Amino acid sequence: MGLHGNNIIAGKTMHSAPDRGAHFTARGHLATFEEATEAHVNMAFEAADAAFHELRQISAERRATFLERIGDEIESLGDDLLTTANIETALPIAERLAGERGRTVNQLKMFAGLIREGSWVDARIDRGMPDRKPQPKPDIRRMLIPVGPVAVFSASNFPLAFSVAGGDTASALAAGCPIIVKGHPAHPATAELVSGAIAKAVKETGMPPGVFSLLQSSRNEISLAIVKHPLAKAVGFTGSLRAGRALFDAAASRLEPIPVYAEMGSINPVFVLPGALKERAGTIAQGIKTSVMLGGGQFCTSPGLTVGIGDEYFERFSETLRELMTSAPSPTMLHSGILESYEAGLKQFSAIEGVESFPSAASAERNKAEARPSLFTTEFEIFTRNDLLSEELFGPSTIVVRCGAREEILAVAHGLKGHLTATIHGTSDDLADYAELVSILEEKVGRLIFNGFPTGVEVCASMQHGGPYPATTDSKTTSVGTAAILRFARPVAYQNFPQSTLPGELQNANPRGIWRLVDGQPTREPLQ
Repeated sequence: MGLHGNNIIAGKTMHSAPDRGAHFTARGHLATFEEATEAHVNMAFEAADAAFHELRQISAERRATFLERIGDEIESLGDDLLTTANIETALPIAERLAGERGRTVNQLKMFAGLIREGSWVDARIDRGMPDRKPQPKPDIRRMLIPVGPVAVFSASNFPLAFSVAGGDTASALAAGCPIIVKGHPAHPATAELVSGAIAKAVKETGMPPGVFSLLQSSRNEISLAIVKHPLAKAVGFTGSLRAGRALFDAAASRLEPIPVYAEMGSINPVFVLPGALKERAGTIAQGIKTSVMLGGGQFCTSPGLTVGIGDEYFERFSETLRELMTSAPSPTMLHSGILESYEAGLKQFSAIEGVESFPSAASAERNKAEARPSLFTTEFEIFTRNDLLSEELFGPSTIVVRCGAREEILAVAHGLKGHLTATIHGTSDDLADYAELVSILEEKVGRLIFNGFPTGVEVCASMQHGGPYPATTDSKTTSVGTAAILRFARPVAYQNFPQSTLPGELQNANPRGIWRLVDGQPTREPLQ
């Protein structure tokens, strides 16, 4: 495997003397990794800033080829990458990591196609009218341009798809922004392998070396130093509310505040309506159990709350879900820190009067970071009086809330904070009876699911993976799908500029043949 354990800055491995600097290890102890320093942070951003000015002159076709080459190099790592990720995270190779690698490669290809086509820049042209009275109308042309160096924080629960070459990196590179990745300390060997693939793609496609750097660290102060560096222009983050908010606050406190696009906690509520329960209570219970247990409950879209009216069909559903959860095996968590937080949350939930706890009968070996699945049940009154029950408990658990009437279901929905998703299981008649529920949930989440389950986020143009705070720090953006590129671009308008000095996307000839809004009308035709 040949791991070196050093930081990678602008294509160069930053070797340090054996007796200098701090180091850390992760599960499997595949290598010892050097802690990045503020000097490394500064070198990475200076290289990125130099690369940014060169990158802006590189054609979209070359950048698209670069993204595709990254995907090719990741695939060429073969089984070594999957084996390494499995050792560090305990995620299964066939059932999870192989698919996650495919998703990582495919989203790189998706963004390559997006920038090759080119219309994402949202070119708008309002032609001048010099003879207009009483004042001439100026010629104004507007498009999106990259913001500059972007810091990306790898997520613990997706060592490939939300990590070094994940969606944040792919979308920022597609926008034309250099990247400084902060590797997650739970899977540094996986980060190093993927970084090597990116560095190879940089060299072989002739990109400026500073377009990519990897900083490895387990220290909070380095994360803050990255966000506070004056050359950083934006941040992408997936993780906990506590960590995301710390980065957001640090970015806001800068002399020049910058946006932090942080995806954080979410309980992804599920509302099971009477008609659906009457038709398929057992099927819904099986689906929720499968969704809760997927990835050991360590998905940001895991359903942590289910709400329904307590009739005989709801009781049948609850009993089936209880049987399924109490017989579920104990999954291995990504790292011991997640297990400790999960166990602390279980104790807090169980201590609330009026909440029943149903832990799995399966054994759980703590030294292997195994977590025992658990189901909680309670009544509407108890749930609405205890804010803790509406907070994310990251791991293989969920809570079922029994309501007495339609009005109580709507009250639960009204009381929700921001979340990534909400799911409704119902019939056509249910939707008619609960039309107000849909309207309420539109204000609470970024994605509404009907008769499905929230885990499984399709990577496509229409996906919205985001939501109101505290699910994210910017509900207008998504971290999945082609719209993710818009986070790392900003609009610039050119007024009365000569044709020869305009970007090609705004020139009359439209040399790239992209869609543009010209005098209020969409067209791909050149202008006379």
